[in-house]
Amino acid sequence: MTDRTPTSDKLQIITHGCRLNSYESEVMRDHAEAAGLSDAVIINTCAVTAEAVRQARQSIRRARRDNPDAPIIVTGCAAQIDPTRFADMPEVTRVIGNHEKMKAETFTSAHLMDAPEKVSVDDIMTVRETAGHLVDGLDGRARAFVHVQNGCDHRCTFCIIPYGRGNSRSVPAGEVVDQVKRLVARGHKEVVLTGVDLTSWGGDLPNTPPLGNLVARILKLVPDLPLLRLSSIDAIEMDEALFELAVSEPRFAPYLHISLQHGDPMILKRMKRRHSREDAIELTSKLKAARPDIAFGADLIAGFPTETEEMFENSVSLIEACDLSFVHVFPYSSREGTPAAKMPQLERKIVKERAARLREAANAALERHLKKHVGEIRRVLVEAGGQGRLADFTPVTGLPDALPHGEFADIRITGHTDGRLTGVIQ
Repeated sequence: MTDRTPTSDKLQIITHGCRLNSYESEVMRDHAEAAGLSDAVIINTCAVTAEAVRQARQSIRRARRDNPDAPIIVTGCAAQIDPTRFADMPEVTRVIGNHEKMKAETFTSAHLMDAPEKVSVDDIMTVRETAGHLVDGLDGRARAFVHVQNGCDHRCTFCIIPYGRGNSRSVPAGEVVDQVKRLVARGHKEVVLTGVDLTSWGGDLPNTPPLGNLVARILKLVPDLPLLRLSSIDAIEMDEALFELAVSEPRFAPYLHISLQHGDPMILKRMKRRHSREDAIELTSKLKAARPDIAFGADLIAGFPTETEEMFENSVSLIEACDLSFVHVFPYSSREGTPAAKMPQLERKIVKERAARLREAANAALERHLKKHVGEIRRVLVEAGGQGRLADFTPVTGLPDALPHGEFADIRITGHTDGRLTGVIQ
């Protein structure tokens, strides 16, 4: 995902990657505007794959062509992990780290434009706290994102992200509740809790409260919030309180994006994942039995080192076994410095071919999911451009332009096209 957000006549923020990056770009926008920073381009990079890094560098070159005289400031995970690679680009004015980008003082001219050093990137592993930042919502978004956790204590063999985000840190519950109250007061109908490893929230706080405690507190203390959504969960870290809320609380969105990555038992071990194939199937089966309208999404990696055809087929079959409706397929991308990069690699053409086959299975699953909705009357959160989403995250298209952006509307679903539902207003 890449967002190009003009925040004023001259200041631009280009965001690559995850929802957390989108949230942090909004924080940077507030800091930059408060500091009077203008005539600049801020590029918030992603490092999840080598392709993401390539796209970030491409954005930098494009930004320089489009803005020949503007300072270009590069930040985000790719800049945190390899700042020199970006500092060496002649198009780049400054490189700042993931910790630095969240500080208001970073964006004053004395700290940013007039700094003698081109690079300002701290050791992210030394960061111990994550501050809650109050924002009024994301520009152009119907739903609001709240940053509750950052970093990751796990070291999956394929993943570079902990080196860009550091170890797990939690935003205290009180700060999270204040932010949700602020967003609801401004009219947001849906709030999404987001983090790098969301279900590890609370592990570094006094008494180590689980994520379910935070969700329960939000729902209790913000009764006017219509819909609360989680950005993702880990299959092995869903605590009992969170499970009960997911299956019984009407204001808990009936959709969970589960971090699965693969469907083969041996590959999961080689990835150093903490869940098994059986764990994933058991969790989704229990959730579906208790709340039949719940839908699931997941990330799956095709072509992981040592993956055989049989192992790959276990990922294909996992889509149906876990009743996944929304699957994001990643062709394996070797990241320098990770243990998986040292394992025997598959030929690139095999990786691409398996990713294509996995996408075919994912598209078939989405088709089945969409067909189930035809004939129903459902509530949709209206987004820009005639788009929207149901509570179970199913996308809707063709909504009347007159519908107010960010409000709910009831539709009778009549069909689907290009992976989205269509319908008529009731």
